[in-house]
Amino acid sequence: MKIQNAFRVGLIGTLGVGLGLLIISSVVTLQTIIVYIGAALFIALGLDPAVSWLQKKGFPRWAAILTVVAAVVGVLTGVIFAVVPIIAEQVKELSKAIPDLVKAVNSATFLADLQKQFPGIDVNEVVKTVTEFLGTNLTTITTTAIQSGLAIISGLFGGLIILILTLYFTASLSSMKRGVYQLVPASRRERFTDISEQITTAVGRYVVGQASLAACNGVLSFIFLSIIGAPFPALLAFIAFLFSLIPLVGTITGSVIIVLTCLIPGISSLETAIAAAVYYLIYMQVEAYVLSPHIMSRAVSVPGALVVIAALAGGSLLGLLGALIAIPVAAAVLMIIKQVVIPRQNEL
Repeated sequence: MKIQNAFRVGLIGTLGVGLGLLIISSVVTLQTIIVYIGAALFIALGLDPAVSWLQKKGFPRWAAILTVVAAVVGVLTGVIFAVVPIIAEQVKELSKAIPDLVKAVNSATFLADLQKQFPGIDVNEVVKTVTEFLGTNLTTITTTAIQSGLAIISGLFGGLIILILTLYFTASLSSMKRGVYQLVPASRRERFTDISEQITTAVGRYVVGQASLAACNGVLSFIFLSIIGAPFPALLAFIAFLFSLIPLVGTITGSVIIVLTCLIPGISSLETAIAAAVYYLIYMQVEAYVLSPHIMSRAVSVPGALVVIAALAGGSLLGLLGALIAIPVAAAVLMIIKQVVIPRQNEL
C-alpha cells in the first residue's frame, strides 16, 4: 500500500499514542478517586435490596431511602457508642500493661520464664535473631511505622468520602441505571436491562451476606472471648468483625491476630490462646460449610475454585477493594456467559 502523506500518517499515529498514554496516566493519577467511587457504588448496591423491599411494602422511593440510611446511621452510631468506649477502656488498660511488660522483659528471669512457657523453642536463639533483625532494619521499621500512621489518617479521610458518595449513589441509583440503559440500542435494551438488574441484585445480596457473616463472627467472638477470659474481648471481637468483611482470607487472618494477642505474656496465658485457637478452627469450619453456603447461596453461585482465583486476582489488582468485589464480578461474568455467550454459540 502506497502512503500518500507520510507526515500526516505519522502525526495521526503520534497523536493516537499520546492520547492513549494520556488516558492511562489519568487513570493512574485518579486511581484513588476511582477506588472511592467503586467502593461507594458497591455499598450502595448493598443497600439497594433493603430500599427495594421497603418499596414493595408501599414506601415511596425517597421514604425508603431515608429509612434505610437512617437505620444504617443509627446502627453505626449505636455500635460506636457501645463499642468505642469499651475499646478505649481496653486500649487504656493495654497501655497501662505495657510498662509492666517492659519491666518483665528487662527482668533477669524473663528469658527463663519464656523458656518454661515454650519448652520446645530455643528462646535465646529467637531473641538473638529478633535483636539482629531490629538492629539491621531499624530505619526501615521506623519509616514503615510513619507511613502506616499516614495511611490510617488517609483511610479515615477516604472512609468519610466513601460515606458521602454512598449516600448520593443510594439516592440516585435508579436514575443512574436508567441513564446507562438509555445508552444501549433499543433493540437490545430490554435484554441488557434484565441482565443488569440480575447482576446488581446479586451484588447487593452479596454485600448483605458478607456483612451478615462478619456480624456473626464479631458477636460470637465477643461472647466466647469473654467466657474464656481473653484480654480485651471487645477490641478483639471488633478486629474479627473487620477482617471477616474480607472474603476468603479475612476470617483466618483475624483469627491469627487474636490468637497471637492471647499469647502476650503478662496479660494472657497459653491455655487461653489454645482455647481461642481451637474455637476459631471450629468456627472456620462452621462458617465454611454451614453459615457461608446458607447465606451466600441466595446471593451468588460461583464454583469454589473460581472463588479462590477471583479473590487472589482481585486482591493483586485492586488490593482490599479488589478482594471484596472479585466474587460478585466473577458471578456477573458467569451470568453473562450463561445467558448471552452460550445462547449465541448455540444459535450458530
